[in-house]
Amino acid sequence: MRRKDREVTDFSKMIEMMKSCDCCRLGLVDGNEAYIVPMNFGYDIMNEQIVLYFHCASEGRKMDLLPRQSVVSFEMDTKHKLAEGNLGCEFSYLYQCIMGTGTLEIVSDTKEKIDGLRKIMDHYTNQTQWEFSEKVVDRTKVLKLSVRTWSCKEH
Repeated sequence: MRRKDREVTDFSKMIEMMKSCDCCRLGLVDGNEAYIVPMNFGYDIMNEQIVLYFHCASEGRKMDLLPRQSVVSFEMDTKHKLAEGNLGCEFSYLYQCIMGTGTLEIVSDTKEKIDGLRKIMDHYTNQTQWEFSEKVVDRTKVLKLSVRTWSCKEH
């Protein structure tokens, strides 16, 4: 990270930043092109190991690319605010952002799929007691990103 003065390394603060994000962008490689897709997400933390969960349809470009990805990138950002100045070059933009890499896999175990869907719902609603119809769970794909590396920055 170039601006070490803006780096956030306190794990608790990093998690608080992640909790305030409402979108996670996945970065996949498609030949010689980047493919970035915004996703709703949920998360789980065990022994400072982060797992992100996403839900999606069974088909589409993301699902076509998934088997060819050994590592994926992700990005989240929040707390956007314009810092005004008197001149154009005195303006700045305040934010918090998270970037990282990990391995992405399709969750096949029904119990883990439901757990991942609950994590997603909990992230957006702060409620953990959700029921899901078997039919919906069967047709919904749940993706699990096991985070390998991540960094946070604040300005």
